[in-house]
Amino acid sequence: MSKKKKVIPIVIFFVILIAIIVGIILLGKPAPRAESLSETMRDAVLHESMKVSLFGLKDVNPGLISAFAVTAILGVFAIICRIFVIPRFKEIPGKFQLVLESVVGIFRGMAKGNSPEKNKVLSAYIFTAGAYIFVGTLFELFGFQAVSTSGASIPLPAPLADINGAIAMGCGSYLFILIGGIANNGFHGLLGTIKEFSLPLSMSFRLFGALLSGALVTELVYYSMYLSFVLPVIVGVLFTLLHALIQAYVLTLLVSIFYGEVSEKKLEKGKRKKKNKEKNNINTNTMTPEVSK
Repeated sequence: MSKKKKVIPIVIFFVILIAIIVGIILLGKPAPRAESLSETMRDAVLHESMKVSLFGLKDVNPGLISAFAVTAILGVFAIICRIFVIPRFKEIPGKFQLVLESVVGIFRGMAKGNSPEKNKVLSAYIFTAGAYIFVGTLFELFGFQAVSTSGASIPLPAPLADINGAIAMGCGSYLFILIGGIANNGFHGLLGTIKEFSLPLSMSFRLFGALLSGALVTELVYYSMYLSFVLPVIVGVLFTLLHALIQAYVLTLLVSIFYGEVSEKKLEKGKRKKKNKEKNNINTNTMTPEVSK
């Protein structure tokens, strides 16, 4: 690589940095804000003042509007794929087909690995939940606007950044595990699921805390004048992408693990343990060294 090519990125970096500094100096003091930082943070958590009218019937949190929008987007995308894309799948996959098959394969492998006997419904659920969390988290990057009841324009947040949406996801996942345990393992599955009574709370607050922390950090960066140029874009995108991937993976992994534990029958567990012991005994017998003469 020539010296000129190495110097060009450095020059571009310093030009952007100088332009940001000049912009800060020319703009001077920021305009007075309608809300203080504490009020902005409080409203981001509780949504007390920034509510949105739902078809004129009731004032709701903007997270509910985001949830409806994300559900509609995923539903339309699924219908289009089922009608126009899946019937045209080929033995030698194209790029889009390869991406779909890879994503489905990841969740199917996760379901089979944690619940070898009962995994058809599990793979469908964790795929749906993972897609909802991932797309719902990325939804706030697009900055779709809504008009609040006070007449102000506000960006629609991620659905799970609202505590109600996070609790609904956590309780829905717990209910899915409970139904799977009862359907596949009867009374033992019910007892196994009830023992994990803290599971919906941990799922809910993990989702809510992770997604809300990204929003609050980005809001802090925006609030400071000297950090409100370029940096909020980088911080917002990185936090959102990381949270989308990590939270989708964590929740689907937890659901598949607990579902496998409560849905697997004790007899099957005993047989599997015996098979593992027999394999270990065979391996230890075959690995014994030969006695020298």
